Amino acid sequence: MRGFINIDKPRGITSFEAVRRVRRAARTKKVGHAGTLDPNATGVLPIAIGEATRLVDELVGARKRYAAEITFGVETDTYDVEGDTVSEQDASAVTESRLREALTGFVGEQMQVPPAYSAVKRDGVPAYRAARRGDPLTLEARPVVTYALDVLGFDQTDPSRPVLHLDVRCGKGFYVRSLAHDLGVVLGVGAHLSGLRRTQVGPFLAETAIPLDEAVARLEAGDGASLLLPPDAVIGDWPAVTLTAEQAVRVRQGLDASLGSSGYVAIAGQRRVRAYAPGGTLLALLEPSTVLGAWHPFRVFPPEPAEPAPAIR
Repeated sequence: MRGFINIDKPRGITSFEAVRRVRRAARTKKVGHAGTLDPNATGVLPIAIGEATRLVDELVGARKRYAAEITFGVETDTYDVEGDTVSEQDASAVTESRLREALTGFVGEQMQVPPAYSAVKRDGVPAYRAARRGDPLTLEARPVVTYALDVLGFDQTDPSRPVLHLDVRCGKGFYVRSLAHDLGVVLGVGAHLSGLRRTQVGPFLAETAIPLDEAVARLEAGDGASLLLPPDAVIGDWPAVTLTAEQAVRVRQGLDASLGSSGYVAIAGQRRVRAYAPGGTLLALLEPSTVLGAWHPFRVFPPEPAEPAPAIR
């Protein structure tokens, strides 16, 4: 069994726990996930099974989308609702127009400091462990990118604690918790992330995500195949080429292959290409070789048990 399951992670469990449950239900050790979600967050958690785990890295740089809830007037040490309160202020002076103006400063390429309670490591030690010991690390700002911040709503039911509902579209390494905290600093009233749902990771959408409990039940019932998306779902935007039988033999052995005009699309000038066996299964990922005109497999996928490997002639 190989492929991705688009899991809808529930609130209250870690991403690792979600992976552990899927691993046990699928009866396989080769299971991983793409993009950690905090325990309090819900939503899209792509889980890879079998050889698809070798493509998890391709999702690291994928665009992500979140539905965030930010409460103003209360700052916490973790930057979210799980932390201890650091300060409280009356945030009734925050208006939607001020919010929209402040948000413009957080769109585009920027430097962002991760939360002290995060998995960012220094000298091999996660920052959250140091923070829990009462000795939080001073983390360096890192480059991140925000593609769009769209206001979905601004709730002033409690004028002193207004709540912003925000659609966040961002790149890798972006902390929505830091956005909430920094927005509170800019507005001078403090803020924290009071709710978060991830709605997209690359090609995986919340609308088609499977609740974790349902996925586990179907895996335990032997219906895992119906849950799986093909491994190449995460590289669908890469150029594709179908190999001849002879080319497939070379690539399967990790050797360079001259593709010539065997592809469905022009691949000249491309940096990476997905290559398929004559039967249509994903065989390897290729990159230009040091030999002019040849392509080198930098990742080769073994055949499924029912799929015989090409015979050497």
